[in-house]
Amino acid sequence: MDTDKKLREHISALADGELPDSERELALAALDSPEGQAAWRAYHLAGDALRSTPDAELSGGFSARLAARLAAEPAYAPAVDDLEDQPAAIIFP
Repeated sequence: MDTDKKLREHISALADGELPDSERELALAALDSPEGQAAWRAYHLAGDALRSTPDAELSGGFSARLAARLAAEPAYAPAVDDLEDQPAAIIFP
């Protein structure tokens, strides 16, 4: 995983209050960069929009940019090894 993606994940977890204390220093250091600050704002805007916070102001074209980024995400395909570790069925007594 690339470093930039990992830092964005840390910032996201920090914004959600889910970042372990052991990783907090790295996320806070990332907030010193313009990219980290932009990610912080983006995660909070997304959270406000999801919670329908009345004072959340999304920039023009937000929906189109979000749709484009989602379309660019790779499809999830579990590795063959992951499938072999999963039970074929779960049977409850």
